[in-house]
Amino acid sequence: MSFFQKLKQSITNKTESVTTMFKEGLTKTRDAFVEKVEDLILRRKKIDEEFYEELEEILISADVGVNTVMKLMDELRAEVKKQKIEDAADLRPVLSEKLIGLMDTRGDVSLQMAAAGVTVILFVGVNGVGKTTTIGKLAYRFKQQGKKVMMAAGDTFRAGAIEQLDIWGQRVGVEVIKHQSGSDPAAVMYDAIQAAKTRQVDVLLCDTAGRLQNNTNLMEELNKICRVIRREVPEAPHEVLLVLDATTGQNALQQAKLFGDKSGVTGLVLTKLDSTAKGGIAIAIRQEMNIPVKLVGLGEKMSDLQDFDSEQFIHALFAGLMTEEREG
Repeated sequence: MSFFQKLKQSITNKTESVTTMFKEGLTKTRDAFVEKVEDLILRRKKIDEEFYEELEEILISADVGVNTVMKLMDELRAEVKKQKIEDAADLRPVLSEKLIGLMDTRGDVSLQMAAAGVTVILFVGVNGVGKTTTIGKLAYRFKQQGKKVMMAAGDTFRAGAIEQLDIWGQRVGVEVIKHQSGSDPAAVMYDAIQAAKTRQVDVLLCDTAGRLQNNTNLMEELNKICRVIRREVPEAPHEVLLVLDATTGQNALQQAKLFGDKSGVTGLVLTKLDSTAKGGIAIAIRQEMNIPVKLVGLGEKMSDLQDFDSEQFIHALFAGLMTEEREG
């Protein structure tokens, strides 16, 4: 086998592995959604107002989002009328096509990296969404790519946050720059950037507090951190990633709106997609925010943090419907 054949096979194997990971990670959502839609199609047979109402409820229960569902239902009604579709089973390919359209990726969703010097990635989000775990997993991934990585413990307010990041640093084999609990987070970032420059680090991953004590405004604190970072590395942070817990459904969308409006978020990370039957929240976020989902958590292993691919997502989530339509 030639070098190029081996390379092609390696890429194919990796693609198949990612596809499998998406399918396994979205099992709960897929089973809940596809099972209900198939039951509706088999039970109702005809497309009437009751059919539309039930389909609407199924989509909303998967946390696709009310606004998005309303838009989708209008498009489905128009397509049914245009194509003169009467049999509910014939709606499968139309529904699949419309859902893919809703997830259409606009622009580059890969992580932005510095052309030279250190890449600074800032993580924001409320407590309990898996922010520190995401940082640890991303550090592991960058290390696997041969990059020199460092982490900054900027959450100096939550008890145990520094220790938690330190544990991840030990697991992954990455240095963690930290101060004492209660220290100024911006000072931690300053020291981390200086250390990253001195040690010729490729990627600096920065944690921040999800909730601040003594009535300090979270957004003001984040702005201060960003100012310090930009002063030392003018084009940084290269990414501000908002971490959201997919299991919280519509609450995740509200958090995205809150942070997105005020903190310069450039991308979203959806964690715990494997733990929820409400994975449709990714569609709602895609429709209602101009911020791309860049990474998704699909399991507990360190390698389970994956780049978000809208086509892989739709294929994995609605594979049952697509299989039925091909067989039909």
